[in-house]
Amino acid sequence: MADSEEMSSLFPIFILSVMGLFVVPWTIFRIAKAVERKAKDIHCSCALCARSGKFRTSLLTKVGNFSSCGNVTLVFMWLLMAFLVYYIKLITREVQPFEPFSILGLETDASETEIKKAYRRLSILYHPDKNPDPEAHKYFVEFISKAYQALTDPVARDNFAKYGHPDGRQGLQMGVALPKFLLNIQGGAAGGILLLSLVGLGILFPLMAAVIYLSRSSKYTGNYVMHQTLSTYYYFMKPSLAPSKVMDVFIKAAEYVEMPVRRSDDEPLQKLFMIVRSELNLDPKNLKQEQAKFWKRHPALVKTELLLLAQLTREAVAIPSGLQADFAHVLRLAPRLLEELMKMAVAARNAEGYGWLRPALGVMELSQSVIQAVPLSARKVSDRAAPGTEGIAPFLQLPHFNDSIVKKIGRKKVRSLQEFRELSVMDRRDLLITAGGFTEQEVADVEAVLIIMPNIFLDVTLETEGEEGIQEGDIVTMWAWASLKRQSGMVLAHPHAPYFPYMKDEIYWLLLADTGLNYVWVSERVTFSDEARALSAASKAIQESLEGTGASDKEVSQAVKEAAAKVRSGSRLVMVKFQAPAEGTYNLTAFCLSDTWIGCDKKVAIKLKVGKRSRTGTRAVVSEDGPTVEKVEEEDESEEEGAFDEDYESEYSEDEEKEDNTKAKKDSKKMAEQRDGLNKESSGSDIE
Repeated sequence: MADSEEMSSLFPIFILSVMGLFVVPWTIFRIAKAVERKAKDIHCSCALCARSGKFRTSLLTKVGNFSSCGNVTLVFMWLLMAFLVYYIKLITREVQPFEPFSILGLETDASETEIKKAYRRLSILYHPDKNPDPEAHKYFVEFISKAYQALTDPVARDNFAKYGHPDGRQGLQMGVALPKFLLNIQGGAAGGILLLSLVGLGILFPLMAAVIYLSRSSKYTGNYVMHQTLSTYYYFMKPSLAPSKVMDVFIKAAEYVEMPVRRSDDEPLQKLFMIVRSELNLDPKNLKQEQAKFWKRHPALVKTELLLLAQLTREAVAIPSGLQADFAHVLRLAPRLLEELMKMAVAARNAEGYGWLRPALGVMELSQSVIQAVPLSARKVSDRAAPGTEGIAPFLQLPHFNDSIVKKIGRKKVRSLQEFRELSVMDRRDLLITAGGFTEQEVADVEAVLIIMPNIFLDVTLETEGEEGIQEGDIVTMWAWASLKRQSGMVLAHPHAPYFPYMKDEIYWLLLADTGLNYVWVSERVTFSDEARALSAASKAIQESLEGTGASDKEVSQAVKEAAAKVRSGSRLVMVKFQAPAEGTYNLTAFCLSDTWIGCDKKVAIKLKVGKRSRTGTRAVVSEDGPTVEKVEEEDESEEEGAFDEDYESEYSEDEEKEDNTKAKKDSKKMAEQRDGLNKESSGSDIE
């Protein structure tokens, strides 16, 4: 084993290697995420969003964003690695092989006379009597003298010729990657203490950290939501849950219930209650009783609801400084919890695997209101509103709009956001300036929001792969293309949300639902941010579908190219399979719901015809707003038959159907006679 002095650099080399295995991949990951985040940083350019602080790029903000715990730790580890590199270079000297000929500046076949001449020449330069430099004295003693002795001694010269070293054969040197002080311990109490320290730091400490991490992480799902929250949401979710009651379920999240409520919060919460009381839907006839009932609830629930109502009513400035941290905590968790609440609303609740539509719509309304800071009461539709509108809420998400502005615009017969968006730029400008009293800057702010506001288009088709239509029990494939278009031409953009203090990406939910029965047949989460994943998913789905039908490679390649072009232009493919229900005609609706924008949702009516289960038959599906065309045979023949259900259409001729019906009746009559005979025989044997 090598001397500890020579191997003292092995331990820092070992530490440097271990750190590099962790720090380098982590750095690459952080840089990639930062580049991806910067590419996604397409936000609203209106004055309200510029003043909100979310998109500020000042030096102080950049430093604050960079000085996160992860970034600071990463920089510190890089500095530590740089110090280790310098330290290793400082204490490590390259081990040079002992070569006496090279030291004396001679060839390997030099004679003894030449060796003596070289020694005398170097002695004049490095001998202590000739050169007072300490380094010269050291070099003369350790190298020149030893080299001369090795070459003048016959045994040493013979060893050098055979083994490359004057001392003969050399053994293999090995070192241990431990610090020097550990190698100098001679046992005793110090050794035991050191052993316990190593066991504690190397085994027990990491084990305790892992146990603590696992115990805490076991409380959360993959979306960093507590399991207790999901159980609560699943329990309190009801099929008839009105949108106005979704708030009561939402605030019951364990993350909110565990929020501390201090005695010093009582007075600020009382003041906040008076500000947002109009949004609590309290009965004015029993106001005192309603207020007393409200304050008797769990303090954390009261606190969470009041803070959320402050967000909805844009009264964040009225929140005292003592509640600002709790207010930020509530809003930071809100998008994540609302997404899980949506999953609980559309989760399978019956044997068919259907979820509930009404609470799902309510969750989306609450999510939109929280992001846009629009009160739920603004969604109430007046009698004078246009059909299909959502009250004044869509207008309130636009900058500088309020109730009075909406009323003034309504007098000009613009009563819905869609009508307002369909106006030309000049018509909107004239309307806002003349009716609303807007300035040119305020008009520019409105236009900045409208150009990034999405327009959603849905193209939905239902089919059974490899068949002409759909029969009961078939595996139905839903192909849905959700396309997003903006006036700016961009696909990806952050929503206009100046009153929501955190960055929020747009998320959409695609639902196939039966509005009459309040059932959600299919639900899928859709985003337009990850184009690469969307390309991969669409290409794979189309390729597998066409290969199953026996399509040629050229046809598959062409279909994949067309799908890729649609994805790059702002479309996303959703392919979901479900089992066809019982025979009948179903009036379904496909929804594409935004969790951030109000009034931008899209719905498409779909008429699904499911035929009886048979070996052969024509099946049909129709999308009223889509490209799918119902495949219907002539109805006169089926009506004359009267033997089959009107929704079921046979591909056989009329004569063949009559023969089949006659044969079926004879077979059924014969089977009935056989059963009667068996029953009589069994009853006679019982009597005997």
